[in-house]
Amino acid sequence: PILASAHENGCICLWSTQGNLVKELLPFSKYPSVPLTALCTDISTKMLLAGSKEGHIMCWSIASFLEDPQNSKNQIKEELCWRAHSNEVVALFHEEEKNVVVTASIDGSVRLWHAMDGYYLGYFGQPRKFELSDIHRLILPCDVNNFPTIIKEESKHVEKKKFEYPLMLDRDK
Repeated sequence: PILASAHENGCICLWSTQGNLVKELLPFSKYPSVPLTALCTDISTKMLLAGSKEGHIMCWSIASFLEDPQNSKNQIKEELCWRAHSNEVVALFHEEEKNVVVTASIDGSVRLWHAMDGYYLGYFGQPRKFELSDIHRLILPCDVNNFPTIIKEESKHVEKKKFEYPLMLDRDK
């Protein structure tokens, strides 16, 4: 078993049950790190979801890592990020059978999203029924204007290599 904790600096720590730090995750984002306020997994622990103080939801694939945490080839991959609310996310739930994520914000809104691509499906209290099969309509809530971001492997942060460029005086130039 692995325990996950969300932190003020935007980091997720994965711990062994003996209290040893196993892995530290920082969300890949074009925004600066913000405090994480909610965490959840699906029932089969294939996905880890986190909600932030700014209303973002981030999703990681953790299945291969949990099979063998000691194997460095089994990495945790962040797959998706989307803006779910304009305010802090206070609760998060993944319903695996229907493949939806339910998010709740400090403003009192509760919204439903497609888990695999972050498409907005509606809000609790809306006059129409949820259409869980209609995920091809790209609509957004009125207070959100960014579409979900699918994070590709090549867009990950790469370590900066250090190059030395010594200054040399060239008298001919």
